Amino acid sequence: MELHEIRYFLAVCETLNFTRAAERCNVTQPSLTRAIQSLEGKLGGGPLINRERGNTHLTELGRLMQPYFAAMQTSADAARTTARDYIDTASGTLKLGLMCTIGPVKMVGLFEDWYRNNQAIKLLLKDGTAPQLQDLLHGGELDAAIYCKPEPLDDRFHTLPLYSERFVVAFPPNHPWQEREEVCFKDLHGQAYLNRINCEYNEHIDSIMLKLGVEPHYPYESERDDWIQAMVMAGLGCTTIPEFAIAMPQMPWRPLVEPSVHRTINLVTVRGRQHGAAIGALVHAVKRYPWDRAVASTK
Repeated sequence: MELHEIRYFLAVCETLNFTRAAERCNVTQPSLTRAIQSLEGKLGGGPLINRERGNTHLTELGRLMQPYFAAMQTSADAARTTARDYIDTASGTLKLGLMCTIGPVKMVGLFEDWYRNNQAIKLLLKDGTAPQLQDLLHGGELDAAIYCKPEPLDDRFHTLPLYSERFVVAFPPNHPWQEREEVCFKDLHGQAYLNRINCEYNEHIDSIMLKLGVEPHYPYESERDDWIQAMVMAGLGCTTIPEFAIAMPQMPWRPLVEPSVHRTINLVTVRGRQHGAAIGALVHAVKRYPWDRAVASTK
């Protein structure tokens, strides 16, 4: 049996949905289906999963095999982590995931302090969306990650809150909103809205707009926040963005209210996984760092 086949099967066990399981494993749905069929063939006992319209569920054999496969996956992850920790300790490298929507304002000072106190350990930053980082972290390809999600993380992960920030509305210079203290959600109705595709709060913000009957129009969207901010400065529209993600000090913004939206950035590790001294040093660094020291760009 191949480890990836076991991983795909366990993903289906958790989601009971082949499409979501394939997305979690970063493979196509046909590839995931073939892998599970291969696993069933190797076991020789019949189907592991009944896939009926709107009712995907484990067979009796699937339920019987799930704890064995989960134990195998846990052992494989532990072996991978032990080997990686040994190699990383020898090479002095700490692999840290950093969510792509986090701006440098709050983080640069932390990394400056880290370098000053941990020069023997190289910090390797891996950029990605929150779901990507979560998968890499769980799979053992990252030692830790800094990200957030609107919903609480599941019990596989341990979170250490670092700081919270509010969402604001950024808009072009000389916009009428510059005379205000705040911008309401309802003010976005009919406005040119530049969509930040990788924003982990997109669905949450969209749901608020839908509830309030707010309908902006969407002339542009991008995976890159720097492009969105450049387009805002060029007068192409407005956007909602966490206040500390603003990288252009000249770009005007106001707090987004009625309702307000906040996010909390966390240092995330895998619960129960053995970690080396480098992770301990990172946890100590983020606990010691004065997160209220960094200041957002001027309004």
